[in-house]
Amino acid sequence: MAQTTKRALEASLKKLLLRKPLNKITISDITEDCGVNRMTFYYHFKDIYDLVDWILMEDAAEALEGLQDFETWSGALREMLEKVQANRVLVLNVYRSVSREQVEQYLYKMLDPLLRIFVERLNIPVKEEDKQFIIDFYKYGFVGLALEWIRRDMKADPAIMAERLNTIMQGDLKRALQRFRTDGKASIETD
Repeated sequence: MAQTTKRALEASLKKLLLRKPLNKITISDITEDCGVNRMTFYYHFKDIYDLVDWILMEDAAEALEGLQDFETWSGALREMLEKVQANRVLVLNVYRSVSREQVEQYLYKMLDPLLRIFVERLNIPVKEEDKQFIIDFYKYGFVGLALEWIRRDMKADPAIMAERLNTIMQGDLKRALQRFRTDGKASIETD
């Protein structure tokens, strides 16, 4: 029952976002549209930004469910960007409001486990802190590109973005891990 109510509140917020910006929407607007009272809203969320955060995190978890099956990280990244684009109205409203950090956290929560999947698949022995360092490096770069894409109203095709990143990054994740190997077989390449 709680999930159903949360989903109904989500649907109302998304519907309202088609008519006005996030900072002009009130809890009363959401509860009136949803047909519930304010206490029902406060039972589930402390404020509108808590609802937005829940929506973004639910979407991130849902997006990650199918990404483990991808052969390449660029295919998974394309799929992730398409999921963000499917939530275009919500993401742009949150990005343009005082809560831009929520969009960043949403992207980080999607990218960190995604990158970890592909790092683990390479099966190169690397200390955990070094793995996380490499994951963070790529994650922050990808989030920066994604935030710029969002700032530009998500006009670029996610498939083209993922392909361009793939062209730049081809083999770099593996080379980065090999530089941190713990089994003494590091292959240091010079450019």
